[in-house]
Amino acid sequence: MTLPAEQVVLAVDLSSGLIELEHVCADDVRQFIGGRGVAAKLLYERVTPQTDPLGPSNLLIFSPGVLTGTMAPAAARTTITSKSPATDRYLKCNAGGHWGAELRYAGYDHVVVIGASDHPVYLWIDGDRVEIRDARSLWGKGTVETEDALKAELGDEPIQTAVVGPASENGVLYGAILLGRFNTAGRGGIGTVMGAKKLKAIGVRGSGGIPVADVARFVGVAKAVCDEVVADETAILTREYGIPGMMPEWARAGEVGAHNFRRIAVEEAEQLSGQHIAELGYFRAGLACSACGIGCRHFLSNDSSPYGPLRASLPEAEPLIGLGTQCGVTDTDAVLEASALCDDLGLDVLSTGLTIAWAMECYEKGLISPAQADGLELEWGNAEVLLELIGRIARREGLLGDLLAEGTQRAATEVGGDSWKWAMQARGLEQSSPDARSAKGYALGFAINPRGPDHLAAQPIAEFGGTPEARAVVKEVCGDERYAVPHSSDKKAELVRWHEDCQAVSDALGVCMQVTVGPYMMTPDRMAALLSATWGIEIDSEELMRAGRRIVTLERCFNVRQGAERSKEQHLPWRMMHEPLKEGPNAGRVTSPAEMDRMLDEYYSLHGWDVETGCPTNDVLAALGLESLCSDLKDWGIGGKTSCRR
Repeated sequence: MTLPAEQVVLAVDLSSGLIELEHVCADDVRQFIGGRGVAAKLLYERVTPQTDPLGPSNLLIFSPGVLTGTMAPAAARTTITSKSPATDRYLKCNAGGHWGAELRYAGYDHVVVIGASDHPVYLWIDGDRVEIRDARSLWGKGTVETEDALKAELGDEPIQTAVVGPASENGVLYGAILLGRFNTAGRGGIGTVMGAKKLKAIGVRGSGGIPVADVARFVGVAKAVCDEVVADETAILTREYGIPGMMPEWARAGEVGAHNFRRIAVEEAEQLSGQHIAELGYFRAGLACSACGIGCRHFLSNDSSPYGPLRASLPEAEPLIGLGTQCGVTDTDAVLEASALCDDLGLDVLSTGLTIAWAMECYEKGLISPAQADGLELEWGNAEVLLELIGRIARREGLLGDLLAEGTQRAATEVGGDSWKWAMQARGLEQSSPDARSAKGYALGFAINPRGPDHLAAQPIAEFGGTPEARAVVKEVCGDERYAVPHSSDKKAELVRWHEDCQAVSDALGVCMQVTVGPYMMTPDRMAALLSATWGIEIDSEELMRAGRRIVTLERCFNVRQGAERSKEQHLPWRMMHEPLKEGPNAGRVTSPAEMDRMLDEYYSLHGWDVETGCPTNDVLAALGLESLCSDLKDWGIGGKTSCRR
């Protein structure tokens, strides 16, 4: 079997100051591709169940995809992998921009950070020259000021930066990392891990290139996808109005939550749509990640905002929903300011919004008193309180700021009563916006996501059947277009499994979901052709998707080793499984525990995993070339002769 080249790992130990090069062998590259896949293997091998997520032994792994930095359409993504302080489980985050391309131009496929410095530092990567530098003057500064200071100190405006803000420095459990000024890796406390290591930033400058074995074939496939991107209606809408351009359609479908998922937003969502923000005259220039023909971000400017001059990027839909409608705040200027403030302080916008919405519901129901609220009136729609709380959370200021910095799972344990029922989290992570009561594929995708309930592990958007391409995927995977119905749980296991394999592949390649799952322009066949052209080795779509399944299975084994079992895991937030909506097109719907159990049975059976526990069996591990995990899990008291049942 012809093998690809080894991948280069820059290993940095902040405790000892040791910097060295390692290599990922060609066999592992063939099995796990790169990006998210190789990072999952590195994390599994080097992090144990005893590893403290905020201790020096935890790893922080930066991994651009194999195609990141090439001209492959929308190949700009970097996966950041660690063990989550919020969930104590596997954590991968993914962000775009230009940082990953710059790292690859510097000659590295992965940066693995271990240890912790005794004072704030930043890492400077300038091709072959790599230095750990003092960052005490940057500690406490926001991400915008930090990036400006780094570029001034290094004397190079085009360098790319990965930066954490005060929230991560102060141990907020949902601290984020900003890649550049506008691209966030935010879920599960990935930035908090970086802050615990006293690593303020990573600056990168590269001047090399990325070899492609068959340029003509690569260009041909890339051009075919680019031509479709230019003509695609959804891509055109996104190019003009960003992801929030989809808000009106989502609202009409009943998929924009409000008031902590107690109701849906329709008219309010219009106030936060990309179309409305454009009508206000805030759009100034388009922003695009490297090699992207869509450009879903826009630079916003507004000198007349009541909250001070606005200079920010157009948020994605999640911040506008989480900080906006979920908190009852629909003032456009306030929500844009809240999103920009979260980015500058280094907070995950989704967890921030839902944690504040949870607090507002607790206040409404009398479980948080005015005294416990530190004098703030936590009423729905109070924009001033929203903005004030964001700052207090990042600084862990006061009783309430310190409480909410722990996220809704831990805060609900502290507050008590029935507050856990409206903590919109599962396994320690706050849920992303699609309503899991009505979209059954999303519900299952949330339940099986190794980092917790959000859509960035298996986003089965095809279940809505909104385009011919989506219906074609449903027909291919499920056997009939009639399964493109979101409120039916039939065949959702098949659809979710296909999407999670596809997303694992696109993350390993560094290709954005805006051209893979959703518009379905970058198909597995095309991804395989681009990888084949890059490596000069023929990889077909079946082998590529098998690599995706291998990645998914390895991530599951990491969590199994952490103690994850089906009987112990809360599948969805309580409200999603027990409290139907009372209004809108999805009124009366809920994803019941029985319905979820049936979908999980089908999902585990498709994988060949043990249905009772959700553990991959030894037979499946062997079939995927993961035989070494059988003995490893057994050493941890998990393995068995034919299954991982205890």
